[in-house]
Amino acid sequence: MKTSVAIIGGGPAGLLLSQLLHRSGVDSVVLERKTKDYVLGRIRAGVLERGLVGLLEQAGCADRLHAEGHVHDGTWIAQGEEMFRVDFAASVGTPVVVYGQTEVTRDLYAAREAAGGRFEFEVEDVVIEGADGDAPSVHYSVGGERRRLDCDFVAGCDGFHGVSRRTIPEDVRREYEKVYPFGWLGVLSETPPVADELIYANSPRGFALCSMRNEALSRYYIQCPLSDSPEDWSDEAFWEELRRRLPSEVAGKLVTGPSIEKSIAPLRSFVTEPMRWGRLFLCGDAAHIVPPTGAKGLNTAASDVHYLWTGLTEYYRDGSSAGIDAYSQRALARVWKAERFSWWFSSLMHRYPEQTEFDLKMQTAELDFLRDSASAQRAMAENYVGLPY
Repeated sequence: MKTSVAIIGGGPAGLLLSQLLHRSGVDSVVLERKTKDYVLGRIRAGVLERGLVGLLEQAGCADRLHAEGHVHDGTWIAQGEEMFRVDFAASVGTPVVVYGQTEVTRDLYAAREAAGGRFEFEVEDVVIEGADGDAPSVHYSVGGERRRLDCDFVAGCDGFHGVSRRTIPEDVRREYEKVYPFGWLGVLSETPPVADELIYANSPRGFALCSMRNEALSRYYIQCPLSDSPEDWSDEAFWEELRRRLPSEVAGKLVTGPSIEKSIAPLRSFVTEPMRWGRLFLCGDAAHIVPPTGAKGLNTAASDVHYLWTGLTEYYRDGSSAGIDAYSQRALARVWKAERFSWWFSSLMHRYPEQTEFDLKMQTAELDFLRDSASAQRAMAENYVGLPY
């Protein structure tokens, strides 16, 4: 089998790249380790930056997003019993859209299938060969049968544990990492959200976040030790702890119910450089991970897709390699800014085991400054709604 671009990974990044390339007249094949149903069953956040919304519009996949997504013009920050709002619309004139990542993925699959897109599911033992030359190929197994996909380029959208990053020789790539000393315990419940916009809470007991998927589906998080497991937390214990971390006014409005999903996510900042090796390009979690605090995971993957899609389109349309040659530099410049914002927001909102009294005073002063300074709120809003590509 042969294609122009072999895309490893059938999540939203790989699907978005495939759909955008299709609309630019560039052929691709998507290889996915799991089944389609498995991919669609993954629970992920859904705060979409303006840039991602624009890409989905260009991909022809934004109709349901605009019909069902929730436009948020701001967000709430809670500090003990006090709350203040950062107004995105007033600060930068741009909102975010809350629309579940699962729904984004569903829309992209529908678009690719309608266009006759080529997929391979349940692929195993993937090996990328010849990426440092002019004729790369991807070798893999499906149902015990060994297959080969010849291509011009390989896009590694296969996540942190995928084969793409590891294909780049160790003496070529450099990795940067920060592991945070806590995780997020998340609960999904069929209950109405406690507020119309997200609430980020800094509490002496630890961080909490009130989010949502739609009018009848809520997502809540609390900071917890990495040693905890979801089984350590009954639904009752989770709701009680969440209430303790929210202002009384919010806690009193909280509607609780049985959890339909409960999990703990560790927090990590990770970047690998470069994001290109020969004809292999890394996108999304294959190259970088951010803490979920700033809602940048899917959005940084989307910016990677933007740079790669435009570069490949220039290559096939104009015969120019300028875009693909600049891919890693352009993508990393934006990635590091997203990493900075996620690190800053995480440092602002969480309690750290090693924090001194001085550190806590500095955290309080930073929150007070954000509350009182229009310039600080504008800087946060610029980052939260998404820096330009």
